[in-house]
Amino acid sequence: MEKSLMELAEFLRVRFSLEKKDLKTYSPLTLAYIGDAVYDLVIRTLVVEEGNCAPSRLHKKTSSLVKAQAQAEMIDVLLETLSEEEQNVYRRGRNAKSYTMAKNATMKDYRKATGFEALMGYLYLCGRTERMVELIQEGMEKRKTEGEKE
Repeated sequence: MEKSLMELAEFLRVRFSLEKKDLKTYSPLTLAYIGDAVYDLVIRTLVVEEGNCAPSRLHKKTSSLVKAQAQAEMIDVLLETLSEEEQNVYRRGRNAKSYTMAKNATMKDYRKATGFEALMGYLYLCGRTERMVELIQEGMEKRKTEGEKE
C-alpha cells in the first residue's frame, strides 16, 4: 500500500505539473488537512480489505479508528518512536490554533489528533509514505496491545 500511495503522490505531481515546495513553510493546519484525508484513506483501505460487508459496518469500524480520541491514543503510543523532525511536526500541529473542534472530542484529544494528522500529511507530502504506514501499523498494534492490558 505504501508504494501505491507514494506512486499516487508522485503521479499527481507529474500529471498536474506541481512543483515541490518546502514543507516547513506550510501551516500545520494545512498539513493536518491533507493528513486527515490520507490517514482516512489508509484506514478505509484496511477496513475494506478485511472483507465485503454492509457500508454501515464499514463506516462504524472506520469511524472508531479515525476519530480524534483514537488518533490521540495512537500518537501517545508512538511519541517515543518518532524522530526529532517528526516530533517537531507533531508539536507544531498539536499547538496550532484551530477555530473548530470535533463534536465528540476533548480539546486535549483534538489537539493531539491535529498533531497526528499534521505528521501524516507531512510524511505523505515528503514522499515518505513507507514511514507513514509503518507508524500507522505500529500505532494500531500498540493500541491493541494496550487495550488488551486494560
